[in-house]
This record gives sequence, structure tokens and C-alpha cells, in this order.
Amino acid sequence: MKITLIRPNLGATRSSDAMEPLCFAILKGLTPPGVEIACYDERIEPVPYDEPTDLAALTVETYTARRSYQIAAEYRRRGVKVVMGGYHPTLLPEEALRFADVVVRGDAEGVWRQLVADAERGRLRRIYDGGFPALAGAPPDRSVFRGKRYAPIALVQWGRGCRYACDFCSIRAFYGSRLRQRPIRDLVDEIERIGRKRVFFVDDNLFANARKARELVASLIPLRIRWSCQISIDVASDRELVKLLEKSGCTTATIGFESLDEGNLRQMKKASNLKYDDYATAIRILRDAGMMIYGTFVFGYDRDTVSSFDVTLEFALRHHFFLANFNPLTPTPGTPLFDRLKREKRLIYDRWWLDPRYRYGEAIFHPRGMSAEELTRGCYRARSEFNAYRAIYRRLLNPRAHLRSPHRIGTYLAANLISRREIHAKQGMALGDPTALDPCEQMP
Repeated sequence: MKITLIRPNLGATRSSDAMEPLCFAILKGLTPPGVEIACYDERIEPVPYDEPTDLAALTVETYTARRSYQIAAEYRRRGVKVVMGGYHPTLLPEEALRFADVVVRGDAEGVWRQLVADAERGRLRRIYDGGFPALAGAPPDRSVFRGKRYAPIALVQWGRGCRYACDFCSIRAFYGSRLRQRPIRDLVDEIERIGRKRVFFVDDNLFANARKARELVASLIPLRIRWSCQISIDVASDRELVKLLEKSGCTTATIGFESLDEGNLRQMKKASNLKYDDYATAIRILRDAGMMIYGTFVFGYDRDTVSSFDVTLEFALRHHFFLANFNPLTPTPGTPLFDRLKREKRLIYDRWWLDPRYRYGEAIFHPRGMSAEELTRGCYRARSEFNAYRAIYRRLLNPRAHLRSPHRIGTYLAANLISRREIHAKQGMALGDPTALDPCEQMP
């Protein structure tokens, strides 16, 4: 039996910043011997539909749903069964089942072996509930990525879930309040086996459990790696943990500042950021520890106006952020935000992820403090000005983080040039492939 794993692309163009889809290495590690696995990542390569296979398994995000359904249609008209899993099919299984033969809800680890066995017997069920099993067991098998051109950084995962409940977050909608971590020894062994010196933790908030986080970070010190992660701003209040971060080789941290307005933070249910309203002090503490900061912001909450873009852009430039993203607030299905905007009849599209009129980077709803067009233009302008060549040069001039070593300088320049290219390439892009067979047109 042969299974083809597919990571759909956002649109029709290739990506220059793709990283390994860790979920496929996890599934490869769980696949019984004797079952052949092929893997295709449409961000970097075409999908060979006519290559013989018995089962096509797709990981689906809301942004890639339209393209996923197009790919599924190609396989199904060739008689190949299609399995879909991930955030989007879990939150909208009825929709996904219109285009797939099987949907996996929750984490696939708990049901993958059973699904493969059922496929071999020709007895696949329509829905498999993977639930949220303990994160221990077979290690990821990265041989599935052999020969593919990804960013030169290894992705690893310690835990899943986040202790915060931001109303726009699909992660919270998927996992709820569940927080799980792998045994630290298993994680350290995996990093040693990988043998790479650059590692990115894909955890949505690596420090969801501060006590365990200290143990994790301390265990990384002997590995002598450079690593990156996603954290919340409250980490800066724990000076002991910050020292461990520096000692263990943490070089880059992505932080969700989200908004500089207190009212917006309360509305999005991220009032935890208000405890650290002196962002300048928190940034200085992390910067003194050598961390390059990637700040993310969203616009479109009720207190945002057209002036919010300039205020936030100036903040990001003044603090010499390594990278920054200025996103229009995106209501994804299954989140409290989506449900609220739908009740208020403020959505521009019923299902923006399938609507052929929607373009990447556009506002999806009508904000209160500006027009939808102003939201679209303001986010793109902030992104463009932050990534202008002159701004890239000025932000580089930070000796505590970016200029700390030649390696840091190289990382900074490469990441910023790729970010600049991707921003302009994706803005206004249609989701899916406009030349492909499109089953979504049949949706009522």
C-alpha cells in the first residue's frame, strides 16, 4: 500500500520561506513497516496526480482549504481516496466531507495506525476522532523530507495548546484549555538525533507552563544550539528564565503584542498583556539577553482607527524589531470572533476561505473605526514601510541583538529580504489555483 502526504499551498505561486511540515514526519514515524510513504509540499514542488497511490492525506488550514479541495477533486476523479486532517477539517468537518472521503478530527496520532489498517482492508470510516492523546511515542521520521529544499532550520515541538483564550485564535478553538507537553528527555534526544544547530520550536506558546519551561530550557544548554520560539510577553518578568534563555542559545522570539490599545486587548481577551503595559522595559530585558524580537500585531478591533497603523509602525521601528507583521484581523471558523461578527452581520464573505472574490491581505469584515478598504490599505502600508530597504538597514543597527555576531547579521538580512519579497508576492493573491478544477463553485 502507498500513501501520499500533501501539504497544499496558499495559492498558485511557490514559496521562498517554506519550513518542513513537522506533522508529516510525525505520521511517517507512526506508519507501520511495509506501507510506502510519499510526501509532496506544494509550496516548493508540484503535486504529481498521476503518480500511482492508494490514499492521499492532506493537512488543511483555513487559508489552504480552497486549494485542498481542488487537490482532493483531482485525486478523487482518479479513484484515489482522500483523507483530510488539521485545524480546518476539525472545526468544519461537514464542509470538509463534501470534498474528502475521510476526515480526522483532533490530533492524528491517536488514530493514524487504525486509519492505515482500515485503508488496507478497504473499510475506511468517514470520521476518525483522534482526540488529544499524550505526546509520547514514536519519534518523527524526517526521512520524509529527504531531497527537499526547505529553510535550513529543524522544527521540533514540545507541547500543544495555550493557556490564553484570545477570541481570534483557532488554536484555542481547536485545543480548548488542554495543555500537553512531551517528556523533556524525549525532546532532547530528538534534537541530538537531528544534529542541526538551528532549531525552531513550533509550540504556540513555549512557556505555557513556566515551571516546566525552566527545566526544558536548562536541558538545552549542553546541546549548544541556536533556537527560536513563540512566547508571551510575560516571560520578561521572570529574570531567572530570561537568563536561562540566553545561556541556552535562544536567539529569536516571536511575541504577540496584538495591539497597543488597552480596550482592544480586553476585547480580544488578551488582557494578560496589560500586566506588562511597560512594553519598553520588557523589550529591553529580552534584548539585553540577546533576543531578536519578531512582533505581531492585528488591526480591526473596535478601538482601532486609521491612526492606529502609524502608532504601531512607529513602535515597531523604534524598538528595532527583527521582524514584524501587521495583520488585518482574520475571523476563522470555530472562533468566538467569527461567531460574533457573523451575529453582528459584519462579515463581507460568508466563507471567505472559499470565496473566489477574496484576496490575501484583504479585510474580511467591516470594522467599526474605519472602512474595510482602509483596514486593507493600512495593514499593507505598515508592512511595506517596515520592510522598506531603509527601514531594514536602520533596524539592523542594534548591537545587543542583531549585530551581536556575523551569524546574527546574516540571519537578520536573509529573514528580512525573504519577508519583504513574500509580503509583496502574496498581497492580493487569490486563494487556490485559478486554473484548477474548482469543486468549491458547487457550494451553495
